[in-house]
Amino acid sequence: MQRLFLLLVFTTIFSSCISNKRITYLQNLPGNEPIGLDEFIPFAEVEYEYILQPFDIVDIDFASSDEELTQAFEFQGSRMMRQGGGGGGVSDMFYFTGYSIDKEGFVELPKLGRIEIGGMSEKEAQKKVQNAINVYFKEDVFVKLRIGGIRFTALGEFNNSGTQVILKNRATIFDALSVAGESNILAKRNQLFIIRQYDGGSKIHQINLHDRSLLASPFYFIQPNDILYLEPMNIRQFGNAENLSSSLGLIISIGSSLILLSALLTRNL
Repeated sequence: MQRLFLLLVFTTIFSSCISNKRITYLQNLPGNEPIGLDEFIPFAEVEYEYILQPFDIVDIDFASSDEELTQAFEFQGSRMMRQGGGGGGVSDMFYFTGYSIDKEGFVELPKLGRIEIGGMSEKEAQKKVQNAINVYFKEDVFVKLRIGGIRFTALGEFNNSGTQVILKNRATIFDALSVAGESNILAKRNQLFIIRQYDGGSKIHQINLHDRSLLASPFYFIQPNDILYLEPMNIRQFGNAENLSSSLGLIISIGSSLILLSALLTRNL
């Protein structure tokens, strides 16, 4: 009985060991060109430039030497909410102060009406809104347009899963991992799935967080509305990273009790 218990304990412990190769980011993996420290790594051949999509939120701000002109293009209280960080501790302030692109690719602006900016880059959309306001006003009114933060969803083995917002117009996959609480130690970091929206549908991509070549991948930068999903390792069935040691302690405790009970029964016999 004791030998059986010891065998069970050692089998559980060894099966619970996780190699550093399974949890370390940005390794030089076999089959790829080795990448050394301080080596310059260019981005993917296709230059990153996000194209605005339906249901994105854009922040459009107007500036002029005549403040009365810009007030005509602002919703009441929007500037105050920006300056106050969203009001009431709301982290996604652009949800309340920004402009949502509808399913047809239009935004509706005060005085200017509906303007189609879906399918354009930030720069193209800014220029189109600028042209529209130049027709409306002869005075100089400057338009600033940018993505109202990058919204993505983290599912699976993250320490802080759910919908997250990064207040940037460009963010890397590691920015997203940091915001989502990094990946759990029991996650399959070599199998991070990205569900990405495209014109008319979605695609599922898989990336390897262990691989340094990720830095030159088109998926190094996340995009608004990305969904990140990390699968758990098989060892996850014993518990998560926080209670795995507790699970092993429970197994040992139960085994010790069984050995003690067996010894008592044997002595009584």
